[in-house]
Amino acid sequence: MHLDDRLQALADFVPEGSRAADIGTDHGYLAVALLQQGKADFVVAGDLNRGPYEAAKRTVHENAIGEEQISVRIGDGLKVLQPGEVDTVCIAGMGGILMNNILEASPEITAALKTLVLQPMNGAPELREWLYEHDWHIVDENLVIDDGRIYEIIKAEKGSRRKPSGLDLLVGPKLWQKKPPLLRHHIEALLFQQRRILSGMEKSERAKGDKRFAQVKRRVRALEERLKW
Repeated sequence: MHLDDRLQALADFVPEGSRAADIGTDHGYLAVALLQQGKADFVVAGDLNRGPYEAAKRTVHENAIGEEQISVRIGDGLKVLQPGEVDTVCIAGMGGILMNNILEASPEITAALKTLVLQPMNGAPELREWLYEHDWHIVDENLVIDDGRIYEIIKAEKGSRRKPSGLDLLVGPKLWQKKPPLLRHHIEALLFQQRRILSGMEKSERAKGDKRFAQVKRRVRALEERLKW
């Protein structure tokens, strides 16, 4: 199973020998690749909707993989799992806040996990903050470009650590430490986003009087500084 760069980046973060779940599996490509690459001995491929569920079943069948190795299930988030059934969960292609909600909705499942591999489409700062506030910490991050878009990949492990600064939660604490090749583009994209927010607020006297206006201004200056490294 050949994965695109985004899904392969997720697979790279899965510890070898995991019992894994791919939540929001879509076509089941990641689940099959985890097994074929020796990353996982057993994978649950779960999706909320009938179409992706059926597509994943076909992918598993076409790759001659049995139910004892990949179990394709239909259901909401982590509710397709039993506590302790897997130790690693991958969630990709949805918003960070939705990921928070999925993890919160099944506390007994989340509590039994060791590793999370996450690829938020938006809301990455809120996701990172949630992790640190719920006894998780980020051990690695990566940036990949696929079809012209930069994606953030986050690997978190169980265990409490000191929460990074607000700016590090925005940029990515491990991304800033590692400084991968795409980091400058990532920060430029964040800066564009924050400048656009600031520009919108500047058109309203009421917004300019709000404390959030000053926060966004500070964030813009801090991101500009980080581009000078």
